[in-house]
Amino acid sequence: MATNQQKFTTQKQDTQPGKEHAMNPTPQFTSPDYKPANKLLGKIALVTGGDSGIGRAVCNLFALEGATVVFTFVKGHEEKDAKDTLAMIKRAKTADAKDPLAIPADLGFDEDCKIVVAEVIKAYGRIDILVNNAAEQYECGSVEEIDEPRLERVFRTNIFSYFFLTRHALKHMKEGSSIINTTSVNAYKGHPTLIDYTSTKGAIVAFTRALSLQLVSKGIRVNGVAPGPIWTPLIPASFKEEKIAEFGSDVPMKRAGQPIEVAPSFVFLASNQCSSYITGQVLHPNGGTVVNA
Repeated sequence: MATNQQKFTTQKQDTQPGKEHAMNPTPQFTSPDYKPANKLLGKIALVTGGDSGIGRAVCNLFALEGATVVFTFVKGHEEKDAKDTLAMIKRAKTADAKDPLAIPADLGFDEDCKIVVAEVIKAYGRIDILVNNAAEQYECGSVEEIDEPRLERVFRTNIFSYFFLTRHALKHMKEGSSIINTTSVNAYKGHPTLIDYTSTKGAIVAFTRALSLQLVSKGIRVNGVAPGPIWTPLIPASFKEEKIAEFGSDVPMKRAGQPIEVAPSFVFLASNQCSSYITGQVLHPNGGTVVNA
C-alpha cells in the first residue's frame, strides 16, 4: 500500500457506475499483510455494490474471515468486474462457507431490493450481515445545475436503497446480526461540487443513528463507515481528468487511500468478537481529516 504522496494517471470514464478493470492503476482490494482469524465464520453477508472498489475489498475480507458472501452489481454495466469479484471470493472463501452469489439489480427501487433479499433467502435462508454500500455521484458547479431527475436518481441509489434493503432484510435477521452503512467524510465537512451526493451521505449518518436506536432492543447493531478519498471506480467516473492526478493529496496523509485500507473497518463492525458494544457509531478511515460530529 502507498505510504506517501502519489499522483494518478490522468483518466476518465464516461459512464457510471465506473469500471475497476479499466482503471490505471487498479485499486488494491487485498494485502498479504492481512491475517484472517475466523471473525465471521458461518455468517451470511450481503454487500451492495460489491463488484468493485470498497465493496470488492469488503467481500474479499468477509470471505477470508469465513463468511458466505452475496453481492449486488448493476446489470449491463458491471458484468466483468462482477465476474472477477465472484472468482476472487471463490478463491478466498473458507472450507465451511457456501459458494458466493452475485445478483444484478437496480437498488434504487423497492421491488428490486425485495427480489435481491428473496434470492439471498432462497439460497442461504437468512442474512447475518447487511452492508449498504452502493453509491453514485456527479460533480456540479452550482446547485442550479441539479435538476429533479438527477436529484431523484442520486437519492434513490445512495439512500433509498439503504431503506429498501434494510426493511426487507430485517425480516430475516436476528439477534447478533449487523448492519453497516457506507457514508463519507463529505457528510461531516461538506463538498462544494458534490452537493447532492454529500446530502445523501449526511442522510446515511442520520439513518444509521436512528436505526441503531430502533434495533438495539432486538440485539441488531447498526454502524457506519465514512471513508475519505479512496481510489475506486467512482473517481474516474465522476471527476474531471485534471482532478484525478491530484486526487487525495489534500488530506493530512497527502494521498488517497486504497479499498483494502477501508475494508477492515467493515470486518471490525461486522464481528461480534470485535465490536459487540458498538452501535450507532461511524468509523473514519479518511487519511487524517479530523471530524467532530
